[in-house]
Amino acid sequence: MDIMGMLVSLVSGGVGGNVAGAALKDKSLGTIGNTVAGAVGGVAGSYILQAVGVLSSMGLADMTAGSIATEAGLAAVCGAVLTGIVGFIKKKMGSSS
Repeated sequence: MDIMGMLVSLVSGGVGGNVAGAALKDKSLGTIGNTVAGAVGGVAGSYILQAVGVLSSMGLADMTAGSIATEAGLAAVCGAVLTGIVGFIKKKMGSSS
């Protein structure tokens, strides 16, 4: 993953994490928590999709405007998913005490 792809994944994942936090208010981690979880999810999801070969099979190996937009969308979804998972786990751990 090059530096441009990583930056796109970090920013898009952070945005996706905040969107998920706004949509799932009871599982929100706060603004900073949503951003960090989303950014980690965006980078990890993009890296996994690239390692498995999903991005190259979609024609996203080169950095064109369309591929950047698609990678940003995928990173946002991955960031939102990880934020939701972490929020769910945090809520379950807090309610069991």
